[in-house]
Amino acid sequence: MVSIFIRHLTKRFGQQTMLDDVSLEIGVGELFFLLGPSGCGKTTLLRHIAGFYQADTGSIFFGEKDVTHLPAHKRETGMMFQSYALWPHMNVAQNVAFGLEERNRLRPEIEQRVEQALELVKLGGLGTRRISQLSGGQQQRVALARALVIRPRCLLLDEPLSNLDAKLRHEMRSEIRRICKQFGLTGIYVTHDRDEALSMADRLAVMEAGRLAQVGTPQEVYRNPASRMVAEFIGETNLIDAKVLNQSAAADFFDVQTAFGILRARVNQFNWQPESGTQVILSIRPEALTFSHVLDSPNCFTGHVVNTIYLGSTAQYELQLKDGPLMKVCEMNPTTIRKPSTEETRLMAAPADVVMLPR
Repeated sequence: MVSIFIRHLTKRFGQQTMLDDVSLEIGVGELFFLLGPSGCGKTTLLRHIAGFYQADTGSIFFGEKDVTHLPAHKRETGMMFQSYALWPHMNVAQNVAFGLEERNRLRPEIEQRVEQALELVKLGGLGTRRISQLSGGQQQRVALARALVIRPRCLLLDEPLSNLDAKLRHEMRSEIRRICKQFGLTGIYVTHDRDEALSMADRLAVMEAGRLAQVGTPQEVYRNPASRMVAEFIGETNLIDAKVLNQSAAADFFDVQTAFGILRARVNQFNWQPESGTQVILSIRPEALTFSHVLDSPNCFTGHVVNTIYLGSTAQYELQLKDGPLMKVCEMNPTTIRKPSTEETRLMAAPADVVMLPR
C-alpha cells in the first residue's frame, strides 16, 4: 500500500561493496522480486528496506516519507524470514499476536485480528496448536499470518519458501500472491529461484555484484536479457559466439556469422544497432528450437542427438552440431522420443527466438 523509492544506495562491509549505487522504484501494490546468485546483494538490499541495515550513502523513501534513518519497528513493514523465526514455546496464536502486543493493542482487538489472519492463511481453528505440532507448510503460514496481522504497508519476504518441498512451494507461491493482491500490498521478495520469480512477480530485478543487472517484467527479462549473465541466470539457454555481418531486410534483425553457418537474429534492445564486424553472443532458449520446419527462417542447425532425457510432459535433448557447439533442446508434449544416434538430424529456430547480446 506504499510506493518505495531507493536512490543511489551504497553499502560496504569492510573492503567489500555489497550495494553499489542502487536506484530502484517499486509501485504501490506491486509484487517485486529481487533475484540473483549468492552474494549479489539482494538480501542486503531487502534488509536496508526493512531498516535492519543503514546505508553508507543514498536514501530510501516510502511514498514521500524519507525512512533512511528510521528504525525497523517504525517502518510499518511485515517480514517473513527463510527460517520462519517462530517461537517454539508459544502456540500458533501467541506467535501471530506478538507484533500486536508489542504495539500495545487491546486484547479484544488482538484476538479478533489474530483469528482473521489465521483464517486468511487457511489455519483457522489451529490457534492453540504448538509450533512443533505443525508441518513445514503450516509453519510457513504462521509466519505469513504474523507478518500480515500488523497490517503492514509493505510485506518483505526473504527466501520464504526455500525450506519447503516442491509441492508446498507451489501451493505457497499461489497463496502469497493471492494475499498480496487481495489486500493491495506492496511486496518485495528475495529469491534465487527463477521459477518463483517468473511465476509470481509483477516485475523483477536481477542483481550482480551489488548492482542491478536488469529490471523488467518476467517476460521482458526472459525474452530480452540485457547480458549473458542475465540470460543464463533467468533460464536455460544456448550461447553461441557470432559476428555481425549486416542488417537484414526486416527491421531490428541482423545476419550473423557463426562457426557453423549464417544465422538471423534480433537485437535484445530496440535502440541497439551493432555495426558490421561487431562480436556478439547469441542466446537461444532450448524450447525455441524445434525439429519441425519453421516458415521463412534461415536458422537451420544440423547435428546428431548425444543425450536424451524423457520427463513425460517434455523431452530434453543434447545435440552435437556439425562444426558447432552442443545444443540443448526442449520438446513439449513429445510423441516420439529420439534416441542418441550418429544419424544426422535438423533443428530450426525463428529469427525472433535468436537473441543477440553484447559480448
